[in-house]
Amino acid sequence: MTQMSVTDHLRELRSRLITSVLALLASWAVAFYFADQIRKGLGGGMGRGGRSVDVSLVFLSPEEALWADLKVSLFVGFLVALPIILYHVWRFISPGLLPDERSVYLPFLFLAVLFFFIGAGFAYAVAIPFAIHFLVDYGRQRGVVPQLSITLYVDFYIKLLMAFGLVFQLPVAMMLFSRTGLLTPAFLAHNRKYAILAAFFIAAVLTPTPDIFNQCLMAIPLILLYEAGILAIRLFGKKPTF
Repeated sequence: MTQMSVTDHLRELRSRLITSVLALLASWAVAFYFADQIRKGLGGGMGRGGRSVDVSLVFLSPEEALWADLKVSLFVGFLVALPIILYHVWRFISPGLLPDERSVYLPFLFLAVLFFFIGAGFAYAVAIPFAIHFLVDYGRQRGVVPQLSITLYVDFYIKLLMAFGLVFQLPVAMMLFSRTGLLTPAFLAHNRKYAILAAFFIAAVLTPTPDIFNQCLMAIPLILLYEAGILAIRLFGKKPTF
């Protein structure tokens, strides 16, 4: 393999950064064109999961609706451009890895993206509709008329989508640490009770509702993902050497 100079590496980095930024801007522009449909799709979260919540999305300043569309289209554009961005990240770092390292880390990169979308999909289909239903009903029972700010609503949605997407990285992180020898199935199984407590603590911090039901919507998947991580390490993890 031809050795590249520092200047060549910097040129390649600049080229891949420019390509990634252009991909993000292009996907952002396309998403912004469909921002109205995307926003309506988010608003549909108030009526999914077998529950209907009749509320109005309002804007409280002249530019708020525009900023909300920019935010939601940027988020969707980032998700669309993510495979391209990760491809260029991989092409930049892979020459510095050994062949066996490339064979290990490439599947982890794919699984990380896959589990992020699974987590975000779970939030979109299950967790967010129940959370919105609870919060809106909570206000109504206290005589408050629900009129949700479009910017705050979009922020609420994006934060939960990101939170669940990151939380669902748990099995991938466990597998990655097992490859370094830092985690073993025996250690994880022995500390299961602490993992369950941590799952409910994380759910209490990340879930914007105080009721135990909505917190369980994040804590229970976390516990299941923890168990799935233990099983995956036992099946595919690095075998101990003696």
